[in-house]
Amino acid sequence: MEFLFTFLEGIASFVSPCLLPMIPIYIAYFTGENEEKSTKTVINAMGFVLGFTVVFLILAIFASQLGKLVSSHMKFIKIIFGIVIIVFGLYDMELLKLSFMSKMRGMKANVKNLNFIKSFLFGMLFSISWTPCIGTFLSSALLLVAKGQQLLKGILLMLIYSMGLGIPFIVSVLLLEKLKGIFDIIKRNFSKIRKVSGGILIGMGIYVIFF
Repeated sequence: MEFLFTFLEGIASFVSPCLLPMIPIYIAYFTGENEEKSTKTVINAMGFVLGFTVVFLILAIFASQLGKLVSSHMKFIKIIFGIVIIVFGLYDMELLKLSFMSKMRGMKANVKNLNFIKSFLFGMLFSISWTPCIGTFLSSALLLVAKGQQLLKGILLMLIYSMGLGIPFIVSVLLLEKLKGIFDIIKRNFSKIRKVSGGILIGMGIYVIFF
């Protein structure tokens, strides 16, 4: 159940209102001056996904170790973690306002003439600069890792989260033209999508508290 939740959170992060509209722009970065998708474009996209995955895995290691440090109080911490995740869910369903979660911090990066290495570094920068955008889902996934206190399981959970975010990204690079209609449908239904993603977070919060 935990693995399913984290994978769904990754997908929900991808379709978040402040990330999805940026996907065509990122793909344009990867394509470069050629303006046509090629093997290089896919390689750049894979480097980008690997970059943010590495950062998320490092965060998972820290979260797992933190969980071990507070293991003697885990019963109470689970309740706190669960409540925090439920609050994130209520925020995503637009039933609760959290001003600090609404702020977005952009970080400038040199995205000209990208290659695999530059795309990898770009992905790492992405994971930091867009944290306010996907923060609700990333934070809840990390809280779940901390609750588990198992390093390998924590790394696997975060890897699955990254897959949920990264796989749609790669698919979008390959099928951007065919997916434009789907993107438009998603944009028109952002409010409904936020309510569904908020429901996923609330479900995870309840799971954390009672299991």
